[in-house]
Amino acid sequence: MQKFTKLSGVAAPMPNINIDTDAIIPKQFLKTIKRTGLGTALFNDLRYNPDGTEKPDFVLNKPAYRKAQVLVAGDNFGCGSSREHAPWALLDFGIRCVISTSFADIFYNNCFKNGILPIKLPKAQVDLLMDDANRGSNAIVAIDLEKQEITGPDGGTIKFEIDPFRKHCLINGLDDVGLTLQKDAKIKAFEDKRKLSQPWAGA
Repeated sequence: MQKFTKLSGVAAPMPNINIDTDAIIPKQFLKTIKRTGLGTALFNDLRYNPDGTEKPDFVLNKPAYRKAQVLVAGDNFGCGSSREHAPWALLDFGIRCVISTSFADIFYNNCFKNGILPIKLPKAQVDLLMDDANRGSNAIVAIDLEKQEITGPDGGTIKFEIDPFRKHCLINGLDDVGLTLQKDAKIKAFEDKRKLSQPWAGA
């Protein structure tokens, strides 16, 4: 998993509330188990017309936000059905951080497992960042995970909270597999001991 320490990039405003996982990545794109290639399908029904042409009014189709790395989103982002493809699609597009007042629990947890930093802030602070994001290509925000700090275009800073274990995993690029591999020596020692004490348990 890609490490997250510091990020500086364009923030795109998406003030709609209750953006669900079907809006993030519609069900027809869930057949794949590959984590790459889903960026083009991100927000498919919002980004594209039925004939496949882009909707020019959608935020990520606007020139200023085509390479956005941060989303400033409305309340309850990522609600709906559980699908890990949602953070896969965000990450493949280039989104490394989503800021909102609230997230659906499963989506929130899946973000951490895929190298995306979801930040919860009070509404007043989200509104401030939403205003910043509306500046277009000037909407550059810097996020320092170690300091737990967001710096806006004007230099103002906002502190955010994060679970220490989640922070450790993001900074070190550790997903569930990576965490398990850290215990590889202990796992091997346990298996070797079990083979001696319980040889019937399997080779």
